[in-house]
Amino acid sequence: MASLGILLIAAAASLFMAWAIGAGSSGSTPFAPAVGANAISVMRAGFIVGILGLAGAVFQGANVTEAVGQELIRGVTLSPTAAVVGLLTAATLVAIGVFAGYPIATAFTVTGAVVGVGLALGGDPAWAKYRQIAALWLAVPFVGGGIAYATARLLRSEGVPERLAVPALAGLVGVILANVEFVFLGPPGEQASLVSSAVGAIGAPPLAVRAAVSLLVAVCTAFALWWDVREDSARGQRHFLLVLGGLVAFSAGGSQVGLAIGPLVPLLDPFDLPIVAVLVGGGLGLLVGSWTGAPRMIKAISQDYSSLGPRRSIAALIPSFAIAQTAVFFGIPVSFNEIIVSAIIGSGYAAGNSAVSKEKMLKTVAAWVGSLVLALGVSYGVFAAVDAVL
Repeated sequence: MASLGILLIAAAASLFMAWAIGAGSSGSTPFAPAVGANAISVMRAGFIVGILGLAGAVFQGANVTEAVGQELIRGVTLSPTAAVVGLLTAATLVAIGVFAGYPIATAFTVTGAVVGVGLALGGDPAWAKYRQIAALWLAVPFVGGGIAYATARLLRSEGVPERLAVPALAGLVGVILANVEFVFLGPPGEQASLVSSAVGAIGAPPLAVRAAVSLLVAVCTAFALWWDVREDSARGQRHFLLVLGGLVAFSAGGSQVGLAIGPLVPLLDPFDLPIVAVLVGGGLGLLVGSWTGAPRMIKAISQDYSSLGPRRSIAALIPSFAIAQTAVFFGIPVSFNEIIVSAIIGSGYAAGNSAVSKEKMLKTVAAWVGSLVLALGVSYGVFAAVDAVL
């Protein structure tokens, strides 16, 4: 009964973490650019992103969940007490960020907390995984911000017709989508993409099939948006924005659910619970967080960091979707606040420095770094104290 009781406490802490992430990261960032461009209202964005986040958690959440639960520390398995301490530490810091109006980087916080309790347990650092994580975290501001800047400049260029540039960008999104892996496309226990499924079904050279399917999806996507844009350019851009926001929201669920339930996974082995059931529980926590706490952060990101128009919002969401799916594919915990804020800043600079709040940007970076260090130190200290008492 004692083990079941501590598991229930750990599950409650996991749900609290899922709520905090839904309210502060996966619930607020995906549609923030669309809200900033007046393509959708704040409350409607929070409602939709919660549903799409739940779907992403169920269909794409396994990779990051396993990484957070099993790959951040070597030599030990997280105990129930360690999971509770790590989750409560991370969730508290994220919740403080939500109510203070600053987007704390959830991946920084959860990673720091899990590593902290793992080291306190006597585990060894997983240096190979840390290098992989650090490489992506450091690349996000430059890659995401740089692509957003270049895309925004392209859309602002008078020499590039907008009715052609926007559909071309939609085609690029189609290529990414064709290569995204989902559980419902793969065999039991595995994920597969539309492209890889076609390779298995068609008896032709794999490279040729991949290229042909990717090109077909790109052409269909580009044509659909071209048809929409040619009738009404503003309406077409708004529709594209909403689709991009939905794709990013789905990706957020697939990535962020692992931050909430990953530390819980090692505790579930004696109970033989399927991972899908755990992903559904975490996804529901994200949904509730999105519905109850996301509007405040949506406002902060959509208005406080940069004044956004439709073109700069499109420029911000495209690299966000690509980076998010890369992180999901490799099972790397990544913060959606870092992804979206970096992309918004990059697209904002395309309109000149005046479009970006430098003070807000510097405070946010400080909050990101501080959350990693603080989560690691607090979780290590709290677990060591609790372990000494118990």
